Amino acid sequence: MEAALLTPLLMLVLFGIIEMSLFMRDVVSVSSSVHVGTRMASVAAGAGPATCTPSPCTPPTAPALAQLAANAIQQAGSAMPQDQINWIEIYNANTSGFPMPSGNTTSSCSTDCVKYVWNTSKNQFVYSSGSWSSASINACINDPNRMSVGVIMNATHPWITGLFGNGATVQERSVMQFEPLTSDSCKPGLPNSHA
Repeated sequence: MEAALLTPLLMLVLFGIIEMSLFMRDVVSVSSSVHVGTRMASVAAGAGPATCTPSPCTPPTAPALAQLAANAIQQAGSAMPQDQINWIEIYNANTSGFPMPSGNTTSSCSTDCVKYVWNTSKNQFVYSSGSWSSASINACINDPNRMSVGVIMNATHPWITGLFGNGATVQERSVMQFEPLTSDSCKPGLPNSHA
């Protein structure tokens, strides 16, 4: 009689522990991935405009650093299946760490951002939308207007047992100031700039 009463409760607790463990794995995985992408983007302020090799193919209206960040996230070897990633966004961060314009406190992006989505058939991130001129990046070390780059990743964690519903959205962001470039190429409009 005691076993009949306790077994369902113990199974519920056991499945709850398993579900929460898998959810925390995905949260940590998303957090780690955005840090990898942000670090790659922050050191690539002078990479110039994007090219179509290596993929994903990003239009030349966007900086190569966005493409490099997407590639880094793809190659990071995340524990989360990449087809659970809804999108990643690489953007010029405002002082609050969110996409421009100044004062924005959401993940919505209207300027200076590039968005990628996972393409299952190509098994890679592909350009989805957005634009950001590489010539607008300011990476001068002593300039109070030195820009920061941010990465936001949005993913869906599926619940295996259905105890907590169909799935949960996991979203993380990371922001880093650009690593400084040499003084002759660090600012828009300079003769040797990264335009």
